[in-house]
Amino acid sequence: MAIEKVREYFRQYGREEDILEFPVSSATVELAAKAVGTEPARIAKTLSFYEKDGDRCLLVITAGDMKIDNSKFKHFFGYKAKMLSGEDVERMTGHAIGGVCPFANPEQVDVYLDDSMKRFETVFPAAGSANSAIELTCDELTEYSHAKQWVDVCKAM
Repeated sequence: MAIEKVREYFRQYGREEDILEFPVSSATVELAAKAVGTEPARIAKTLSFYEKDGDRCLLVITAGDMKIDNSKFKHFFGYKAKMLSGEDVERMTGHAIGGVCPFANPEQVDVYLDDSMKRFETVFPAAGSANSAIELTCDELTEYSHAKQWVDVCKAM
């Protein structure tokens, strides 16, 4: 189960007990905000895209009230954004839909963090299942996700 991989991953930081598990689904921004008890914008949603060659994927983590801006994405990455198909999500990220997160991913998965999250003291990314999250500062998210860099590739919904 992916949440166990994420829990094991956070053990190296002494943070495995900080993973929140809910008795209800947190698979969407709205459900996660309700489960956590926060505003939807503070949910750090993970969007998964094919890399240019299509053999690998990249993750963009953004605030819950944002969506990909196709022109910004193309300008930064050099190709048009194409989200992973449902059947490729778990195979390429190691996590099922609803639990995709920037932790404990296959080594070849690149993680980018969108600037939209910087307005919050803490955010809540998923933790490997459709009913989990962990509260992190942006600095912690940068460290734990091994993000390649912060980017500006999103716009308000």
